[in-house]
Amino acid sequence: MFGNDAEFLLSLHRTHAAELRAEVAADRLARAVSQRPGRTWLGRRQQARRTDARR
Repeated sequence: MFGNDAEFLLSLHRTHAAELRAEVAADRLARAVSQRPGRTWLGRRQQARRTDARR
């Protein structure tokens, strides 16, 4: 499969780099998709209830 240690190390490095890039991309996507607290329908409803209670 590998002719020498250099080819093995290069293959290992490329595999690890690809895994790191995939992990970073997944984290970036999760941050982009996640909603901020209070921006959901339930969060708006809870905020309205608190506002009405203050009146």
